[in-house]
Amino acid sequence: MLELAGIIILGILAQWFAWKFKIPAILPLILIGLFVGPIAAEYLSDDGQKWIEPVWNGEKGLFPGEGLYYFVSLAISVILFEGGLTLKRAEIKSLGPVITKLITVGSAITFFGAGVLAHFVFHLNWELSFLFSALVIVTGPTVITPILRNIPLKKDISTVLKWEGILIDPIGALVAVLVFEFISVGGEGGFTKTALIEFGKILLFGTTFGFTFAHALAFVINKKLIPHYLLNVVSLSTVLLVFVESEIFAHESGLLAVVVMGMVLGNGKLENIKEILYFKESLSVLLISILFILLAANMNMEDLLLLYNWNTVILFAAIVFIIRPLAVFICTTQSTLKINDKLFISWVGPRGIVAAGIASLFGGKLANQGVPGAEYITPLVFMVVLGTVLLNATTARYFAKWIGVFLKHSYGVLIVGASPVARIIAKYLVDNNRHVVLIDSNQYNVKEAQDMGLEAINTDIYSVKLEDNIELNDVGFLMALTGSADINNYAINKFSEQFGENGSFRLLTADEMSKPDSTPKEGLFSHTDDFNSLTEVALKYPVIHEIELKDRKHYEALIEITNNDEDIIPLLVKDNKGILEIISSYSKSMKIEKGFQLVYLGKPFDD
Repeated sequence: MLELAGIIILGILAQWFAWKFKIPAILPLILIGLFVGPIAAEYLSDDGQKWIEPVWNGEKGLFPGEGLYYFVSLAISVILFEGGLTLKRAEIKSLGPVITKLITVGSAITFFGAGVLAHFVFHLNWELSFLFSALVIVTGPTVITPILRNIPLKKDISTVLKWEGILIDPIGALVAVLVFEFISVGGEGGFTKTALIEFGKILLFGTTFGFTFAHALAFVINKKLIPHYLLNVVSLSTVLLVFVESEIFAHESGLLAVVVMGMVLGNGKLENIKEILYFKESLSVLLISILFILLAANMNMEDLLLLYNWNTVILFAAIVFIIRPLAVFICTTQSTLKINDKLFISWVGPRGIVAAGIASLFGGKLANQGVPGAEYITPLVFMVVLGTVLLNATTARYFAKWIGVFLKHSYGVLIVGASPVARIIAKYLVDNNRHVVLIDSNQYNVKEAQDMGLEAINTDIYSVKLEDNIELNDVGFLMALTGSADINNYAINKFSEQFGENGSFRLLTADEMSKPDSTPKEGLFSHTDDFNSLTEVALKYPVIHEIELKDRKHYEALIEITNNDEDIIPLLVKDNKGILEIISSYSKSMKIEKGFQLVYLGKPFDD
């Protein structure tokens, strides 16, 4: 009981530590596992026992016999199901050729390159070598996001890294599952006709069970046959049922089935998909916290000593400094990315949770089956995971500055609210070469913005996920444009430091407009316009105009006109170089020169 409680407590502490210091959670989790496991047994225990013993050894331990591997299998199935939910067919179609090539051609280069390396460097047989290479294909958003979220980068770079991590997770897991299944059915006799038949059964039952149960679950949820309070637990039990049933019909097909099930549900018309995804994410955090402490603790010092040689350094260096850059440069040959952009993408390739988890599961199973060389799989993959996470977490920011992809000035704009007036302003900013992201909890507003070609996210302003969105790294201006004063105030108070370093603004309330002498410094546009007046003008005159300024007096005269005319609202000032500055109702000292332009919403000024 003490060991199990200790794992949960240590796991959640590791997650908090990772959040606090903005590092991937997998790093402290594995280090804690190694500390309470092989390190404690070797150096800290008088009797040579681990502080946490995952497998029952006759005296102590959490899981008897194969119990640990059953738990790992079920935990990995839930994690992979969540990964499948995030893999959207529409996103793959809309992705640029660079990301598409990275998850296809790039994966193939890593698969064959790392496989050949493992074979000749560690003298593993070809089957195990390609199992290892399949496991190190994946990067994963859970390790990339903490590394990149505090590095201001161009949107192109952060987008490539983000989507590569999201899309390659289930793809890499699927490749690893298929390679392991081929090894399992091949046996000592190699890939015989019987092995090919068994492999076909795995593909058949895995895809059939995943596809069928996904549609069945979607049907009962959409028909409201499951009460809301049972929705998440029924979904979880269905995932476990699919995994177990598929395993019964075709051994080792369960993981394939849950990935397929997640992909089908994620791309179907499921009303409660977001709620299920949020539950699975929370559950995955708990499972990951337990899982990786257990897996690291289950390793022995003998396993770690297998890597205590120069071959390990050669393999790691070749994967990180040769294979990854080779894959990136080949996949970005005809792209608009510059050399320094490609170098940074090549540098950032941390392996993550899926790689480590599946490696422990497959490596342990093959080692128990007596497959020669299988004892290398888990420690080798853990070495790549820890090495790449440590390397990228400690050097990514400095490397970005060194090669010149670190943004010194963040000119992106985050607009809270995607109402019609917010969309009009956003479209103007985008047309003037500003990166703009709108966020709104209203799905209709988000869809309307996306139909206009704008980047919009359907999320709640209170969601912590907003802080982890690495595509907002270049945002330096925050504009709260909702009709709720509470939401606008919350946005300013919560996100000014992260997203509004160059300026945070919100619409004034009716009470604040009645007191022009005490206008708050974050007041937006003018002290006579709130959300209602903006909306009314946008409905009557949904056009943004520009008028050239002669001097400051001309600007002040125009502003005076807007204060007295309900159908004209000043928004921005554009300088001679096309740089836009947001007009604040508080500011009295905005720089104005001849040739600057006043940008405003509403009816045209009378000539």
